[in-house]
Amino acid sequence: MAPPSAIEPQSGDETKLNTVAPNEPGIDQKRGKMEMPQFPKPPTFDDPYKERAYLKGRLAAAFRIFGKYGFDEGVAGHITLRDPVDPTTFWVNPFGVAFSLIKASDLILVNAKGEVIDGGEVRLLNTAAYMIHHAVHKARPDVVAAAHSHSIYGRTFCALGRKLDTITQDSCAFHDDHVLYDSFKGVVLAEEEGKNIASALGDKKAALLQNHGLLTVGKSVEEAVFWFVSLEKCCQAQLMADAAAGGRSGETVKITEEDAVYTRGTIGSTLAGWFSAKPLFDVIHKETNGDYLE
Repeated sequence: MAPPSAIEPQSGDETKLNTVAPNEPGIDQKRGKMEMPQFPKPPTFDDPYKERAYLKGRLAAAFRIFGKYGFDEGVAGHITLRDPVDPTTFWVNPFGVAFSLIKASDLILVNAKGEVIDGGEVRLLNTAAYMIHHAVHKARPDVVAAAHSHSIYGRTFCALGRKLDTITQDSCAFHDDHVLYDSFKGVVLAEEEGKNIASALGDKKAALLQNHGLLTVGKSVEEAVFWFVSLEKCCQAQLMADAAAGGRSGETVKITEEDAVYTRGTIGSTLAGWFSAKPLFDVIHKETNGDYLE
């Protein structure tokens, strides 16, 4: 069974890979470059109802990925998808259903008032999910999906009350593109707290919620999921690097501003986020035999 993301590459200047350097194995040494295949791109739809069906499948797969990576903590955590039929509403996981068991038919649709208006058999809504995600989706019309969970390295790093240092190639994707929300007022059950988080996030792709956990957003489910997975690993890498450097009475080596900005342009774009997530979704499809689509 081919995964839903296995689509034909599409043309477009923004999707062309850079030509590779000379002296690489298999490269025409006289020309110094070779024609490379083009990146695939997310599918497009003329019918918003067909788009909804497809995206619900992607959201269900996202929860399977979170479950596989251990991003679940009891009933905490949520990923939302702006509905293409009615963009003032969003799809989210039903409260109390295990990430690793979620199917497309389990997802629930929530309106701007926090009312569950459609979805699966279990229609419990996590109030914190509504307060945070409603505020983010309202403040950011460009955001299609938002992800938040209490992952172990993310919440550990968030206890430090600081932003990430740019010390690895992967962390360049978040260079000047993440924020620290330096407040904690308990479980987000109030509308004002959700608005404060959305305001702090601004136009960035990620937020470190102090004493809480990670929040990432994207123009696709895949992008939001990949930024979360990558940010979690960046937090882990910095915790380890800081500990190792401290044990030697030293400091980590930081990537220069110029190199960080250049690298972010390559690996930190919307398309890069979507494409980087594709293997995660393909593996989940293979491992589950696509049962999340039911």
